[in-house]
Amino acid sequence: MQSQSILHPLAALILSPLLPGIINRTKAYFAGRKGQPLLQAYYDLARLFQKTPVYSHTTSWIFRAGPLVGLASAITALLVLPIGGGAACLNFTGDLIFLIYLLGVMRFFTVVAALDTGSAFEGMGASREVQFSVLAEPALLLSLLAMGEIGDLALAAGVPGPLPRLSLSGIYTSLSFPAWMHSGTVLLLAASALLIILLAENARIPVDDPTTHLELTMIHEVMVLDHSGPDFAMILYGAAIKLWIFSALLAGVLVPVRSGNYLLDGAATLGGIFLLAVGIGVIESSMARLRLLRVPQLLSGAGVLAILALVLVLKG
Repeated sequence: MQSQSILHPLAALILSPLLPGIINRTKAYFAGRKGQPLLQAYYDLARLFQKTPVYSHTTSWIFRAGPLVGLASAITALLVLPIGGGAACLNFTGDLIFLIYLLGVMRFFTVVAALDTGSAFEGMGASREVQFSVLAEPALLLSLLAMGEIGDLALAAGVPGPLPRLSLSGIYTSLSFPAWMHSGTVLLLAASALLIILLAENARIPVDDPTTHLELTMIHEVMVLDHSGPDFAMILYGAAIKLWIFSALLAGVLVPVRSGNYLLDGAATLGGIFLLAVGIGVIESSMARLRLLRVPQLLSGAGVLAILALVLVLKG
């Protein structure tokens, strides 16, 4: 089983840059354009890794360490992320908290690298990123805890595995289509919260526009404007892996195929991840970015959905 569990991190490392390509092609289809090649992100990464980075004299080692630590955190997070009905490479009670901390470390070093430039422009984006993360992280934790409570019921019914409440592997092993029949309302609320968090954490519309360079609309992109060459490639690669992580968390809820065959269950989740990329493209093609003052309200709504899901499963 340990040899099979390594397949997901390897698949994520190889296929994660494909997600931005799927999103861009979906948006191009709705706009009536041909769009970028599906593998454009791979071409960009190969080109950037061949360039020489440029550093400002005002920056320190923090600026150079930011992309490297961010990418390392994202790759490490893949090791605790289960797919299908199988356990992750690293699964233990509390790995749920560990995943959230890894994502927090990734964000922290991106923020401090932006602040290290001394640019008020990048500081503005860093401030917005931190403000929104204060609302997104609790909603993510509460959503996963709500699903963990459902997993505890499955454990009581005889499903083996680590304590679902605090273990991602335990949570996603216990999820199945019968769980939707029994606790569909809770899972729907948790999935809705996860979708909002996915869009916010990955700087997608309606929270942020990844294609703009206007001061009033930028959050994540503004923090990485001074990075170049391999440093910028690591940022893009880390962002693709982060998008994969959140998509896998949501796909594991929406497509809970648990046949007992690791490859079949994993393939179903992979299909769900790619369908979510198409869904993100549809969302970005059908609506505009929200005003910045509305983003905290959207994230607060995700928190309310997560709290309601947790309350329902506890009272049930």
